[in-house]
Amino acid sequence: MRTIVLGPPGTGKTTTLLDKVDSYLKNTDPDKIGYFAFTQKAANHARDEAIKKLNLTEDDLPYFRTLHSLAFRKLGLKKDQVMQSRHYKDLGSKLGFPVTYADYQEDQGGIFTSDSEYLRIIQLAQLRNITPEQQFDLAEHTQDLERDQLRIIANELKRYKKEYNLIDFNDMILDFTKSDLSPKFDVVFIDEAQDLSLMQWDMAKTIWNKTEDAYIAGDDDQAIFRWAGADVDSFINLKGTHWPLEQSHRIPAKVHKLAMSIINKITNRIPKNWKPKTNEGTLQRHFDIDSIDMRSGDWLVLSRTRQMLNDIEESLYRQGLYYNNRYKRSNEQDLHEAATAWESALKGQPLSYKQVESISKYISDKHWHKKKIKGMAKGSFYNIDQLVNDYGLQIKTVWFEAFDNAGQTRVEYLRKMRKNGEKLNEKPRIELSTIHAAKGGEATNVVLMTDLTHNTMRSYERNPDDENRLFYVGATRTKENLHIVEPKKYEKGYIL
Repeated sequence: MRTIVLGPPGTGKTTTLLDKVDSYLKNTDPDKIGYFAFTQKAANHARDEAIKKLNLTEDDLPYFRTLHSLAFRKLGLKKDQVMQSRHYKDLGSKLGFPVTYADYQEDQGGIFTSDSEYLRIIQLAQLRNITPEQQFDLAEHTQDLERDQLRIIANELKRYKKEYNLIDFNDMILDFTKSDLSPKFDVVFIDEAQDLSLMQWDMAKTIWNKTEDAYIAGDDDQAIFRWAGADVDSFINLKGTHWPLEQSHRIPAKVHKLAMSIINKITNRIPKNWKPKTNEGTLQRHFDIDSIDMRSGDWLVLSRTRQMLNDIEESLYRQGLYYNNRYKRSNEQDLHEAATAWESALKGQPLSYKQVESISKYISDKHWHKKKIKGMAKGSFYNIDQLVNDYGLQIKTVWFEAFDNAGQTRVEYLRKMRKNGEKLNEKPRIELSTIHAAKGGEATNVVLMTDLTHNTMRSYERNPDDENRLFYVGATRTKENLHIVEPKKYEKGYIL
């Protein structure tokens, strides 16, 4: 029997599936249960919850994994047999154009990303079971490209993989699907199925066709990876018994009302009625992010593209608020730890060699003859007087005066954060992310930016369903309070 579990935001798809796993375990061996998720993160989460909930071990659940992981394992592959970033870089150099970044992001279901639009077209074509030329003709690319060049690159990629005996993640799925290597399960669970590509759907079918019971869970309204090859129509058209989850444990009433107004714009979807939490929550509109008070609580700040996060980052930096930009590595934590260690040293506390090293990065050579540090024993501790007398330190003042190599802007930012009472020993309260990357996440407070770039505006005009689904996902990340920042220009924004 095939059951399609329809899970709107916060209705507990994973919990529901794990409850079914629990019921099957009464008469089924754990290794006869297949549980496959779109991303490695989701697969690991389901496995960890099952271990905790069902009192099992990781070894008891060998088939809680992604489809890519199952294919990799059953095909008997080794990591060095699969195309990696270095291979794409090498291919680019042979073709005469740079590929500065290319990778399969297993945490995003094997999504291929590259600064080469040609390579992306080739990968998308494979995922959609069409030719590169057909994908080219869909005109989804944003760069001026040549059809003949695409053909050359597609042929060279094929030749390169053959020459070095390599496969990519798409090849892996295809090879598995053509084989007869799928285990025979008593029951199969497929989570986040709305994000599967046509190729992954074919693989999933080879798995569940060998079993009596299959549960395919997802939400077509949250299908936001069509640009990466996801085929939501396969989910919408899937035959089976519908099992709708109707009670959200996340979304408050006011946000639910807005969410339904967004999703009802979708032309092709499975109608679903679901209920919000009993509390009202808040829905506020702003013309500028600076008007939102983010001095306390947990926050998720969402934008359509990575580039749009820069303005948000500047605002938070200016205010001295502790944040993390998902796409940038922050060194503020290192500076804070060094400042804390320095303050302790001024009070007479000894420093470890590692702390001394950390502090020394932020004090210039004019205040510290650092060659003497090489004479320190790495397992020993040192007080500040020893550093002055024996190891070349020439300054003993407050950290923000001593750390003259840290940069004035960073020093001022850290001072502001401390003044604001930010808990810098914990992870940042404020997370900056694109809407795509935040799927599956949640926060008490969510800020949703509605500006669109020129390219995303074109995408909206070409396929409004995709953008409607995306902003639906963004709005439904909140547990309590949703703050909408209106677009700077009405004609270049998503109107909520």
